[in-house]
Parts: sequence; structure tokens; C-alpha cells
Amino acid sequence: MTAEKKVSYTTTNTYDTLNTFSPKTKNVWLVFHGMGYLSRYFIHHFAQLDAAENFIIAPQAPSKYYQGESFKHVGASWLTRENTVLETENVLAYVDQVFKTEKIDSAPNLIVLGYSQGVSIATRWLSSRKIKCDHLVLHSGGIPKELTKASFNYMPSSTVVTYLYGSKDQYINEARITEEKIKGDDLFGKRLQIEVFNGVHEVNKEFLLQLSNAEN
Repeated sequence: MTAEKKVSYTTTNTYDTLNTFSPKTKNVWLVFHGMGYLSRYFIHHFAQLDAAENFIIAPQAPSKYYQGESFKHVGASWLTRENTVLETENVLAYVDQVFKTEKIDSAPNLIVLGYSQGVSIATRWLSSRKIKCDHLVLHSGGIPKELTKASFNYMPSSTVVTYLYGSKDQYINEARITEEKIKGDDLFGKRLQIEVFNGVHEVNKEFLLQLSNAEN
């Protein structure tokens, strides 16, 4: 007879930053990459932003794997359907430590962005820790089904939430778009803004630049 058991242990994970947090910093970005990324590559999408005014922090998904048959490129995943609740607890505890280490609770303007699979981590972390941010960007990803309006009741009315996706995104069909819009409206109400760009499932650098300039 088999039995699944649990054990607790201490682990270490990396994360990446871009630019330097200083008195000149106007925007602090906490950005969660999508499946298949490594944080050190994902963070380059933000290299075009003004270095003096934008400090970017990119946590690293803990589960790494080889991509393709060549076993040359390494990607990472935040979660799977296997032991999701337990793995979520581990991931959020890791994000807590990144947040604590970087001391970004004093950020002048905090932008939290989740891209693709990273949307699930961004929203779960914010809602479970009751973290207040100035702008939440849900970029080309789905909102976890367990989250409800009550999950974000703590969020100030001044917080802007943007649901951003490409018009030709190969992973988002009309039914999915409708579902996410309805869920977004229910969770965030008047805070929600919907932005559609002409493109596929990719990080929209133009929007990031516009957002960084608008927040200044």
C-alpha cells in the first residue's frame, strides 16, 4: 500500500532586479513571468523604461525544466494542477521573502504585473497578503477561479486594474475573453480597465512604456 506524505525543509531561490532603487525612483514594478520563462530573460522586457525612475523586481518560478527535444533551453513554471494548494503556499512564501528583502512596501508607486501564468501568482499573492498596489496589470492570463470579490475588498478604489491582451492571442478565444471580462468586472468593478493591442501572446512593451510614463 502506498501513502503520500509531506516533509518541510528550507530552500533557496533566486530573483532578478533591473536598475537601482533610489530617491529618484518613481515606479517600483513587481513582475511575474509566464510559463517557460526565466526571470533574468523576462526582465529584459522592461529595459526600455527610464532607468532612473523605474526599479523592476522579477521573482523566479521555482520549477525548472528543459524545453524541446534538444534539452538546451531551460524554462520554468509557477504551478501545475499537482498539489496546487501546497505549491501555492510555497510560492507565496517565497514572494513574501522577496518583498521583505527589497523593502518595497515603501515604494512611491507600486505596479504589480502578471504575465500569462504569472497572473495567477500576482492575484493570489496580493489577495492573500492584502497587499495594496497602485496599479495591477493582468497581462494575457487568467484569474484563478477561487478568487472572489471579497478577495479584493481591501483594495483602495484608487487602485487601477488593467486587463491586457492581444487581439490575435492564440491562447485566448472569444469565450475566454468574455469569461475573464465578467470575472474581472465582478472582482474589481470600476477599477477595471480593458486594453487590447494588435498582437499575439507576447509582452506588450509599448503598453509598459506608456504606463511608466503615465504614472510619473
